Amino acid sequence: MIRDAGGIVVKISTSMNQFMSDHPRQKYIFFGGKGGVGKTVMAGAAAIWSAKQGRKTLLASTNPVHSLSNLLGQDVFGKPTAVEGEPDCYAFEIDTRDTIERSKREIREKINWFLKFADITTKAEDFIESATMNPAFEESAMFENMMDLMFEDEYEFYVFDTAPTANARRLLGMSKVYSMWVEKMVKSREEAKSLREMLSFSKKKEEKDPLLDYLLNLRERMAHAKELLTDEALTAFYFVTLPESLPIAVITRFINWFHEFGIPVGGVIVNGVIQKEQAGANAAEFVLNRIRMQEEHLQSIERIFGDGVRAVVPLFETEIRGAKMLHRTVDYLFSPG
Repeated sequence: MIRDAGGIVVKISTSMNQFMSDHPRQKYIFFGGKGGVGKTVMAGAAAIWSAKQGRKTLLASTNPVHSLSNLLGQDVFGKPTAVEGEPDCYAFEIDTRDTIERSKREIREKINWFLKFADITTKAEDFIESATMNPAFEESAMFENMMDLMFEDEYEFYVFDTAPTANARRLLGMSKVYSMWVEKMVKSREEAKSLREMLSFSKKKEEKDPLLDYLLNLRERMAHAKELLTDEALTAFYFVTLPESLPIAVITRFINWFHEFGIPVGGVIVNGVIQKEQAGANAAEFVLNRIRMQEEHLQSIERIFGDGVRAVVPLFETEIRGAKMLHRTVDYLFSPG
């Protein structure tokens, strides 16, 4: 199929609409890319499209700097909220504060138990402060929230608006990193427990090891997370780009990383293409220069991503905010051909 993006010809072998039809079991989709390319808008359009197919759909933001409420024109922070005027569509800006506090309580319990186990008199608070001041702690909390949503399985379709790509990479990569860390911790914990029993004067074995139980549960949880995130039939990550050099370079680099981590890549969405016929031959030189620049970058996109381009969305005359503009976006993102 050849898509005319305002006078610029872009070849699309498999459209977003066709790709979804070819993957009928797809349930978890993620939108990512460099900051400012329109990830939230594409995620919102995808959620509305899914809900119109009759599926109960959740649109969730895993971006610490949320913008769903602004896009939809309603407050969706802190809990899944029905999107006004869109049956079967719910939106949710994830609040990590409760998860962080819960994690702190769990860490306190585990550290107190460990210190008691090792006969160390140091206060647990010193360790807790050190652990929770780590910049990755909020990302870990966001990952936990995301996994909770997926495991609860209350919706038929999930759309995730992720942070800029580098953060999304760390977020989704946590399933693999966590799994490796947990495996090492379980092994160390089992060795330590065995050694303690060997050195103990008592023949009585430890009745309970809450730290080991916690690690085993976490290992099972991470295995399930990895299973979902790497299932090509269920999951896909879509990269959004503008026809500009920097966002193209960003997603080119990270697509390879996602492949290495086993996270299925659904394709590339090209956003913000100036509609040449609307500019006209007498348009300002600035506009004509931008069009020529985009033409060059669209050629690069076709060369780099080949048949991975799923849709071309134009630059609209006004900002995309609210249901009316999102529906216009849906028409381009899921064009039947």
